[in-house]
Amino acid sequence: MSRSDGETAFGEQDLYLFNEGNHAGLYRLMGAHPCEQGGAAGIRFAVWAPNAREVAVVGDFNGWRPDANPLRCLGASGVWEGFVPGAKPGDRYKFWLKNRETGEELWKADPFAFRAEVPPATASVVADLAYAWGDGDWMRRRGEVNRHDRPMAIYEVHLGSWRRGPGGEMLTYRELAPQLAEYAAAHGFTHVELMPVMEHPFYGSWGYQVTGYFAPSSRWGSPQDFMFLVDTLHQAGIGVILDWVPSHFPDDAFALARFDGTHLFEHADPRRGYHPDWGSLVFNYGRHEVRSFLLSSAMFWLDVYHADGLRVDAVASMLYLDYSRKPGEWEPNVFGGREDLDAIRFLRRLNETVYLLAPGTQTVAEESTAWPMVSRPTSMGGLGFGFKWDMGWMHDTLLYFGHDPVHRKWHHNLLTFRALYGFTENFVLALSHDEVVHGKGSLLGKMPGDDWQKFANLRLLLAYQWTLPGKKLLFMGQEFGQWSEWNHERELEWHLAGFERHAGLARLVGDLNRLYRELPALHATDHDPAGFEWIDCTDAEQSTLSFLRRSPDGRREVAVALNFTPVPRVSHVIGVPHGGTWREVLNTDAEEYWGSGMGNLGGVEAEAEPAHGRPYALRIVLPPLGAVVFAHDE
Repeated sequence: MSRSDGETAFGEQDLYLFNEGNHAGLYRLMGAHPCEQGGAAGIRFAVWAPNAREVAVVGDFNGWRPDANPLRCLGASGVWEGFVPGAKPGDRYKFWLKNRETGEELWKADPFAFRAEVPPATASVVADLAYAWGDGDWMRRRGEVNRHDRPMAIYEVHLGSWRRGPGGEMLTYRELAPQLAEYAAAHGFTHVELMPVMEHPFYGSWGYQVTGYFAPSSRWGSPQDFMFLVDTLHQAGIGVILDWVPSHFPDDAFALARFDGTHLFEHADPRRGYHPDWGSLVFNYGRHEVRSFLLSSAMFWLDVYHADGLRVDAVASMLYLDYSRKPGEWEPNVFGGREDLDAIRFLRRLNETVYLLAPGTQTVAEESTAWPMVSRPTSMGGLGFGFKWDMGWMHDTLLYFGHDPVHRKWHHNLLTFRALYGFTENFVLALSHDEVVHGKGSLLGKMPGDDWQKFANLRLLLAYQWTLPGKKLLFMGQEFGQWSEWNHERELEWHLAGFERHAGLARLVGDLNRLYRELPALHATDHDPAGFEWIDCTDAEQSTLSFLRRSPDGRREVAVALNFTPVPRVSHVIGVPHGGTWREVLNTDAEEYWGSGMGNLGGVEAEAEPAHGRPYALRIVLPPLGAVVFAHDE
């Protein structure tokens, strides 16, 4: 990212696009960039501060003196720029600003910094982002890997608590890289989703209170160390999705809040600029330069760090002016509605920009309401995301599984309701970190019954998730059945993985992922209603479900049957469309998964007996709290 092409890095077009709200490459211009000027090596600094009377860069290179390196303003753009000879990568720095109206002096970290000091220190650090990537093969084919008709099984990870060192110290990006890549690949996951790695001062926010929108957290190493992590995952065939938080930011005085003594990044009206849920500030999406800042941040991670997708956090909080607000705490839009029109325009522009400039990547919305067409193109009136988390499925399913099996027949609709809306969006079925924190316990801890039933229920839940239409996401630790609620201050309970019942659960997850990848019927029609058909969704009395999944050509079919009670169903009948042998390709009650071993001896011959409106029937053993999957190939 070095430049040596004259006194200023900004062309008129750059400043115009920035002020217009359509510049998505500001990371090449703003912040701190090594370069040469007049034959001298140094750093070019640039910052946006339109309401400042004076701006200077202070740091290790000038004894932190505001009078040493003043910056000059580039016309009416609000951008201040200057070159500091002798400054170099590794130097700490901040911007010193004096407000035009009040004379208030502020010392601010760089909004475009590529690196920050390790918290609680707050200075920015000059960084060179040169790195020799080795993931060329992955980058050439990632557009194929990330297609909607390809398998996507996501392993959600918090880097600070996945694994730790012998003394409980956090591992670095480079130490985590080979371990995470090997583990994700061994368990069959196609992607890893990292909870926010962008710099955040409060570790307990899990990364969701971002102050450095262009800097991976220094807690775990340098920018190149994080590149090594992404590179290693890619070379292992694992995609990387990054959590990204454009919905709010903390009010820390050293960062974005009141950056030049005014409400620059945040909305000035507290009814729109303050978030009551998190005590944080909300971006002013109506301000052109703020949109350019956020668009550039999104593109930065996809471009410079080779990320394959962004999971956009808390989209619902952006869409609604009255989100978590009481009457009188919000102001309607110009049409009298509750929709944030500026945020809607920004999100559409975000997705249009990503899919234009970073082909082969995906955006994923965490959106918890029934907002229509979140994952439909903007040309159709949608928001333009590639995928949307299915929060309704998560809520209904966990509510159902929390009931004792004897009561489940009264709540059968919690399982069947999703079919009414399941193809209105490109859904991801997510069992995320949000479901195993704040007193909710682990997934295993939510399951009713004794230990055997808890594990059987969890195996059933995961098989249900993996065989339904939709991409998959599972939070770390749930793949081997962690007992405790997730705690970001310590690593997962890895010792449990050595016990057979936990190892059996992890073995099942690996087999589910393998089956999901191998059978087009289970992944290629995740978002196509032609790929799903109920066999029997009405058996509330016995608490069973059965359905068909089809490949796009309609020739390869999978039949799935699930028993949500501990009562075995022997000679259970499900109707199928074809005769011949239906191979039992998965049984969650297999002994290798710590099940009881009830099953169908590898397959079942279809009987020429009509059932469930189909010409053939399978008479199967449906094990207790178990799921069985049968494949039929023409």
